Amino acid sequence: MKIAVFDTHPYDQAALETANTRFKHTLNYFEARLNAGTAPLAQGFDAVCPFVNCRLDADTLAQLAKGGTRLVTLRAAGFNGIDLAAAKACDITVTRVPAYSPHAVAEHTFALLLTLVRKTHRAFNRVREADFSLAGLVGFDLHGKTFGIVGTGKIGRVAARIAAGFGCRVLLADPYPDTAFATEIRATYSPLDTLFGEADIVSLHLPLSPQSHHLINTASLARMKPGAILVNTSRGGLIDTPALIQALKSGQLGGVALDVYELEEGVFFEDLSSSGIADDQLARLITLPNVLITSHQGFLTREALANIANTTLDNARAFDAGESLKNAVV
Repeated sequence: MKIAVFDTHPYDQAALETANTRFKHTLNYFEARLNAGTAPLAQGFDAVCPFVNCRLDADTLAQLAKGGTRLVTLRAAGFNGIDLAAAKACDITVTRVPAYSPHAVAEHTFALLLTLVRKTHRAFNRVREADFSLAGLVGFDLHGKTFGIVGTGKIGRVAARIAAGFGCRVLLADPYPDTAFATEIRATYSPLDTLFGEADIVSLHLPLSPQSHHLINTASLARMKPGAILVNTSRGGLIDTPALIQALKSGQLGGVALDVYELEEGVFFEDLSSSGIADDQLARLITLPNVLITSHQGFLTREALANIANTTLDNARAFDAGESLKNAVV
C-alpha cells in the first residue's frame, strides 16, 4: 500500500523502515500532524498513518476520502483524536495498535514516581554543580504504601505487578474487574472513592473517553488522601489541569508526575527552547518543585517502537489483503 505517515520523527522512521523490509509498503513521511490543514498532503495515498496528537475530524476525513484514502492505520493505542462516526460515513477503516509494550509505559510510570519521591532529578543537578548536600532531598519508601491503580488493562496490570513487587498494598479500580488477576497478585478491587481515600499513590491507566474525561477534578482530588502522589502516563484529558494546580498549591496533593498533558498538542515532541512555553498552565506546573513532567515518552523504548511499527504495517497488509481486521476500531 501507499501510506502517508504523519507527525514523524527520526525514531519513528527508523522503526518503520526496519519493519517495512517485511511488508514492502510505500511509505512517505511528513513531519506535520494530520489535520484539516494538512490533509491535502495525503492526496493519492491508499492509507494514512497518524500519531496521537493528529486530529481526524469530519472535515479531515472527508478530504482524505476524496483523495482516495481508504484506511487510517493509527500507530498508537488511543483513538480519541478520530471522529469514528465520520470515518464510517466516509467508508474509511480505522485500525490501531492496542498493545505495543505495556511494560514500556508501566516501567516509565515507576521511573517518574521514583524520581519524584526520591528527588533524584534534583540531586543530579546539585552534584553537577559540586553540591553534595542532602538538605531537601528526603523521600519515602514505596514498600508498605497503598498503591492505587485506576484501570486494569494490559498496562495497568503490569503496573500493579510492579507495585506488588515493591511490597505495596495494591488497590485496583476498573468497571470490569479481573478478580483472578487481583487474587494472583494479592490485590483488591475497590470503589474509586475508596481507592482515592486510601491510596498514597494514585496511578492512572485508562483510555480517554467521555466518561473518563476530567476523572481527576476538584471533587475527586478533595477525596484523595492528603499528601497523595498522582501519576498519569495515559491521557492528559483525564486530569482537569486548573484543579490539579490548585490541589498542588493547597498541599492536598503531595506531588504529581505526568507523561501526558491535556493541552500537549503543539508542545510535546517539539523543541520550544527558543520560543518559550505559551501555555500558562503548563508553565506554572513546571515551576512547582513537586511536579515532574516528561514529554509523552512512555512508549519510547526500542521494543515498543518495533512492536508499534510491525503492528501498524501489518494492519495495512491485512486490510489490503481483505483479511479480517483484529485491530479495527469500531
